[in-house]
Amino acid sequence: MSSAKQTQDHDTIRKWIEKRGGKPAVVEDTADDGSGVGVLRVKFDNDEDDLREIEWETFFETFDKQNLSFLYQEKTDSGDESRFSKFVSE
Repeated sequence: MSSAKQTQDHDTIRKWIEKRGGKPAVVEDTADDGSGVGVLRVKFDNDEDDLREIEWETFFETFDKQNLSFLYQEKTDSGDESRFSKFVSE
């Protein structure tokens, strides 16, 4: 089983997301949850329409303000590039 990694490093997160064609985003319905922008997600081309793309600066301001870590996987069990990621509270 491929193991997940965890980081708070902005460069690592941005490179991982961009390498897979992702964009920083928030869940549209959570935009006013008292913590700033809303619930962070990574938006890929085939994702649902309820995700709204945001700027990297806003993304990382929210990431830091919410004291999050980025949980991610480089490869799947079969060795393919993985898109698995999740934001977790520290």
